[in-house]
Amino acid sequence: MHRLIFIRSLVLRIGVAALSLELLACSSAGTSQGQPSGEQTGGPPESPPSEGAARIADLQIVDCLLPGMLRKLGNTQYLTQRRPTRTTASDCRLRGGEYTAYDRATLKSSLAVWMPAAEAGDVEAMVNVGEIFERGLGDQPNYEVAAIWYRKAADAGNSRAQFNLGTLYEQGLGVPEDRMLALNWYRKAWGMENDDIVFQSVAATELAEVRSELSRTITARERRIDRLAGEVNELQLRLTEVNRQGENDAAAKQAMQRELEDLQLWIDALEQERMEAQEQLAAVSVTRSYDAPSSRTTSDGDSVSVKRGEFDFGNYFALVIGNQDYAKLSSLQTPVNDATRVAEVLNKKYGFSVQLLLNATNVEAMEAINDLYERVGANDNLLIYYAGHGARVPSGEIENGYWLPVNADAPPRDTYWVSNEFITGHLSRIPAKRVLVIADSCYAGLLSNSPGYLIVEGAPEYTDAFMRYKLPKRARLLLSSGGDAPVLDTGSSEHSVFASVLLETLEANDAILSGPQLYAAMESKIRDKSAATGFEQRAEYKVIKGAGHEVGDFFLVPGG
Repeated sequence: MHRLIFIRSLVLRIGVAALSLELLACSSAGTSQGQPSGEQTGGPPESPPSEGAARIADLQIVDCLLPGMLRKLGNTQYLTQRRPTRTTASDCRLRGGEYTAYDRATLKSSLAVWMPAAEAGDVEAMVNVGEIFERGLGDQPNYEVAAIWYRKAADAGNSRAQFNLGTLYEQGLGVPEDRMLALNWYRKAWGMENDDIVFQSVAATELAEVRSELSRTITARERRIDRLAGEVNELQLRLTEVNRQGENDAAAKQAMQRELEDLQLWIDALEQERMEAQEQLAAVSVTRSYDAPSSRTTSDGDSVSVKRGEFDFGNYFALVIGNQDYAKLSSLQTPVNDATRVAEVLNKKYGFSVQLLLNATNVEAMEAINDLYERVGANDNLLIYYAGHGARVPSGEIENGYWLPVNADAPPRDTYWVSNEFITGHLSRIPAKRVLVIADSCYAGLLSNSPGYLIVEGAPEYTDAFMRYKLPKRARLLLSSGGDAPVLDTGSSEHSVFASVLLETLEANDAILSGPQLYAAMESKIRDKSAATGFEQRAEYKVIKGAGHEVGDFFLVPGG
C-alpha cells in the first residue's frame, strides 16, 4: 500500500461546486513515550479545535528582541543595547522580550529584530539576516541579498555562513552556479587548507566529476571553435573570390564582412571559455582512511558517552515518533513496527537514550521536540526519527512540508499539522553538536531545500585527521525516505521499504558509520526494493539549512 492520500481536483455535483486539492501524504508508526521496551498506549481521543492552541503558540520559535541589561561600571549604571535571539515564544515573554507571533512573522518583522545588530557588525546576526532573505518569510526568497550577507559573515570567518554561501554557489541561487567555488566555501567552513590531504581525500569523487565536466567543456569548445574556424575560412575564400571577380555588390560584401566579424567574436568568446575551463582544471586538486575498536562509559541516567581513542563523541539521544492510527486520515500499516524496532536498535546496539512516541498528537510531538533543549548537551548527538503521514502546501515559488500527527485534519485543512518551519527552528535552538533527522513520510525531503552538497556525495572514509575537522563542527542533517514525493508504507514484510533497509544497515554495521556512509549503503537498496513493487522511491541525504549547520557530520558508533 502506498503512503499517500489523493484529494482530487475540482468536482461539480448536483449544482454544488466542491474544491479539493491534490495532496500526497505518507507515514509510519504509533502513541506513548518512554524507553523502547516501555508500555505503549493507543491513539488519543479527538480534541476540540481550541485545545492546546495556546501551548502550540508558546512552543513556536520566534525572532525575539530582548531588553537591554542594566550594567554597573564603578558608580555609573548604564543600559546595554537590546539583544536579538531566536527562542520559543514563551521563553521570550518570560525574559521580557518583544516578538511577532510566529504565524504573523514576515520578512519585515524578522529583519527588524536582526538587522540593527547585523549592521552593527554582529556576525551571527549577519548569518540570520541572510537566512531570513533566503527563506523569504511570506515573500519571495531574495537569494542575491542573502548571498551578500552570507559573504560578509563568511569573510569574517563564520563557518555557518561559509557553508550557506557554498550551497548557493552549488545551486546557482543569487550567484553564478560554480561547483568549484561551492567546494572552496565548504572547505573554508571546515577550516581546511587548500592543499590539505584531508580535503583532497574528502573531495576525491567530487573533484573527479568536476574534472570530467571541465574536460568535456574544453573538448566541446575546441570542437565548436574548429567548426567555426572552418566557416571563417570558407567565408574569407568567398569574399576573396568576390573581390577577385570585381563584383560591385557593396551590400553583399558588407554583409559577408559583418558575418566574418560575428564569427570571429563568437570564436573569441568560446576561446575565452575554453581558457577559463583549462585554468579551473589546472587548479583542481586530488586524494586518501579510518578504523579501530570503540570504548564506552555510562554517564548519569541512561545516556551514553562514546569515546574512541582521542575522540569524544558525547552522549547519544533519540526521539522516535511513529504515527499510524489516524482519526481523520487513512491509517497506515507499518509505522508502529518501524518506530518500535528503530528505537530498540538505537538503544541496544548504539547506546542511545530513546524517547518513543507512538500515535502522537501535535502537542505531544511538539512538546517532545521542545523538551530536547533541556535534555541534550552541547557536545551531544540527537537523532530524530519520524514515520507517518506527511503533506505539502505550495506557497509562491516554494512548498512547505508538514508532519501529520494522529489528530490532524484531512487536507487541505492544516489544523494540528506540524510544520517543517517549527522543526527547523527548534533544531537551531537545541544545543546538540550533531543532529540527524530520519524522516519516512511523503514529502519528507521538503524539510531541506539544500542540495545533496558536494562534500558528502562520495561517502568518504574517515581518517583521524578528517575526524579532527569534523567533530568540532555542528551538523544538522536530513535522511529522507523519498524527497519531494510519496513513499511506500509497506512493501517489505512488517516494515516500510525505507525502514527495512535502514534496520538491515544498522543491524549489520560493526564500525563507526557516518551519515554519508549510511545513505550510500541504503540508497540503491531502497531504489531496487521499491522498483520490485512497481513504485519508484529515491532516498535523499541533505543539509537542513537555517538550523545552524557547519559542515559537521553525524556518527553512529556500535557498542564494542
